[in-house]
Amino acid sequence: MKKMIVGVLGSGSMGAGIAQVAASRGHRVILVDQNESALQKAYTSIQDSLEKLTEKGKISPDEQRQTLASIQTSVSIKDFESCSLIIEAIVENLEIKKNVFKDLEQCVQKDCILATNTSSLSIASIASSCNHPERVIGIHFFNPATIMKLVEVIPAVQTSSEIIQKSKDIIDSWGKTTVLTKDTPGFIVNRVARPFYGEALRILEEGMADIATIDWAMTSQGGFKMGPFTLMDYIGNDINYTVTESVFHSFYYDPKYKPSFTQKRLHEAKFWGRKTGRGHYIYDGSPLPTPTQDDNLGHIIFERILAMLINEAADALFWNIATAEDIDLAMTQGVNYPKGLLKWADEKGPAYWLEKMDRLYSFYREDRYRCSPLLRKLAQEDQLFYNQD
Repeated sequence: MKKMIVGVLGSGSMGAGIAQVAASRGHRVILVDQNESALQKAYTSIQDSLEKLTEKGKISPDEQRQTLASIQTSVSIKDFESCSLIIEAIVENLEIKKNVFKDLEQCVQKDCILATNTSSLSIASIASSCNHPERVIGIHFFNPATIMKLVEVIPAVQTSSEIIQKSKDIIDSWGKTTVLTKDTPGFIVNRVARPFYGEALRILEEGMADIATIDWAMTSQGGFKMGPFTLMDYIGNDINYTVTESVFHSFYYDPKYKPSFTQKRLHEAKFWGRKTGRGHYIYDGSPLPTPTQDDNLGHIIFERILAMLINEAADALFWNIATAEDIDLAMTQGVNYPKGLLKWADEKGPAYWLEKMDRLYSFYREDRYRCSPLLRKLAQEDQLFYNQD
């Protein structure tokens, strides 16, 4: 890939990570933020990150120096004038992003790609603020951007086919794994992953099990690297709740994505997790709660949450959000699931998971538990998500 000048707007952890990734691939990077102290903090974090990579022998001292030398900081978007690609990574607020893109368009060349790193906002809406919306696209990295391989590429309805392919080629050349997804709320990962948190919270609220037991069930029975409550505390209950609420609103209040009052109260109390010292767990150095290690209970919890995840992945495929391969790739590479959900479903077959969903719906009579039409169709036809050759 030809070397270019890449602009990154926003110097938070995501912006700094994207800047480091681009610079490490030999591109000149201009990192812009109105806050000079935030810029300095970001530059220092990049320095520290590169130093650790050098100490571990993952990059050479020359690569460390060259990468750092490739990054220029600025407080003005006017310095983006020579960029071929700009990736915006600022606050998740639609109106702010639209105003920023309107301003960006006035500063750059006509062939510059304008990308947003939004995790759930409408790309079409952001693009509508521009005179040339065909060059606007979503390029969604996962945190930390320097480590996580997955990047969701999200064209708006206005995005040209040339920009889609060019954007995908650029990010692929940075050593990332790209998946193509429709511009719908949550894209792939933040949509399909909702039940991992939501159903765990529902199980807790029903009193079936406590947080430690639910986490234990998902790690011991399912092989997940973190249980849902540990992960929510790691992400931050402020962020996780806000994304859930955004997806719920964007889907016209579909009960499948209904937020939890338990998490809402933690959000309101600023019990955001590890970063505040308290979330679902308390992080003061004292021992964490001990789970009830009942294999039967653990299996019930695990299969209930997994059924909801598989159902959501099936629905994403049914609505042509992405291909089966990209949905599975997104969940294994984006949130480190032990298996792709659709391949996981095929192990016992769609009929097994249809029965789980129908049993939940029969008991609760809530639309939250409605089965995906595709899962039902495959079960009735005795087919799998993947053709078995």
